[in-house]
Amino acid sequence: MSRDLLTVEPDERIVAVAQRMVERNIGAVLVLADGRLRGIMTERDLMRAVARGLHSDAIVAEYMSQHPETIDPNETVAHAAVLMLHGGFRHLPVVDGDEIVGIVSIRDLVRVTLEDSAPRGV
Repeated sequence: MSRDLLTVEPDERIVAVAQRMVERNIGAVLVLADGRLRGIMTERDLMRAVARGLHSDAIVAEYMSQHPETIDPNETVAHAAVLMLHGGFRHLPVVDGDEIVGIVSIRDLVRVTLEDSAPRGV
């Protein structure tokens, strides 16, 4: 899980958000309004925006995935994997009550799985 989160507001311009994502080498940002999770903007959302003819003034709220699935920090890695596989997404916000504590990516899950199955000392 990553705790170094990039958060944006729904009214921010998509182009600026995409540039920040590239600078940080991340595939998703959490969209907050009034301090609460309202959506997630992923690489896939950005591709859809471009495919629909992204205009220079487009804002995050127009293309973000609204009301994303979330997971509690006490849930298992297996539960996170099941949610992501069945939901067809690669990023899962981790929330404790109303507080956002991190985000799990499919890459995080692969890393844990490989570390658990790889021979030690290699």
